[in-house]
Amino acid sequence: MHLAVSLDIAAATGQAGLTFTEIAGFVRKAEVAGADMVLISDSADAPSSSPFEATTLLAALAMVTDRIGLVASASTLAHQPYNLARRFASLDIISHGRIGWNATMRQNPREAANFSRPEGIADDDFRRRAEEFIGIVQGLWRGWDADALLFDKAAGRFHDPEKMHLLDHKGEFFSVRGPLNVARSPQDMPVLVMSGLAAADLDFGARVADVILIEAEDAKATYDDLKRRAVAAGREPDTMKVLVTVAAPQFADGLQSRFGSKPCDGLNIALPADVFALGDFADRVLPELRRRGLARSTYAGATLRDHLGLGVGGAK
Repeated sequence: MHLAVSLDIAAATGQAGLTFTEIAGFVRKAEVAGADMVLISDSADAPSSSPFEATTLLAALAMVTDRIGLVASASTLAHQPYNLARRFASLDIISHGRIGWNATMRQNPREAANFSRPEGIADDDFRRRAEEFIGIVQGLWRGWDADALLFDKAAGRFHDPEKMHLLDHKGEFFSVRGPLNVARSPQDMPVLVMSGLAAADLDFGARVADVILIEAEDAKATYDDLKRRAVAAGREPDTMKVLVTVAAPQFADGLQSRFGSKPCDGLNIALPADVFALGDFADRVLPELRRRGLARSTYAGATLRDHLGLGVGGAK
């Protein structure tokens, strides 16, 4: 069973935010406990604060960890697809292949108002725009073949033109030529995590996502439905992992009894930006999860894709 830990670093108004030392200490403990990945989120519907931007924080965390996967939420409203694809590709190189992007399909009105859209975006437009955005990012990540860069000074050849692929995307919302001016990801392409899927998003998620986060309510039915949709899209079901999000438990007993019969591929445990809650979870619950086999004892391979047993990504 795979184990992810979601950490919302945006503290509520009136509360002290987490320091980098506190965050890094927790992530290192999660690594020792065998968690597959830590997901960092810094966006909330209510007023909140954090001294860190999530993707910037990943770069720092990559320097103080060795094996654990590092995933950041990044909105399709707050970025352009080329810049976001370039940022995550760079992070993947920095971390030696341990990076993922959590692309949420939920629109945040507060965020839209900060990016020249005070009225927000109509739900249907937001969905089409997000799907186009994600498709562009994945296309840019595939822009260089694994052996495209030659660095041949004698012959004056930086790359093999036959192994560089222009995206030349012209769509409803974006126009992106490509390719990225960043080398191919050490793990082929960063892991695409998707969350906040509505019913209308399920076919798209099952077609392109590497990991889908779902809510605990009716998890078995949702899990089975997503796996069926993945197969219908021409994928092997194990190339897409479905993790159930649960609130931070005080004890491991309930998790083992509820999820031991595999209604999912793993758990995503959501934690608040509270140093005492993090400490208690890291020191008491995580070691017990590992002892009970709900967290790995050793990491499989070096990259996040290796940890999760994934292939090379969603549909091309």
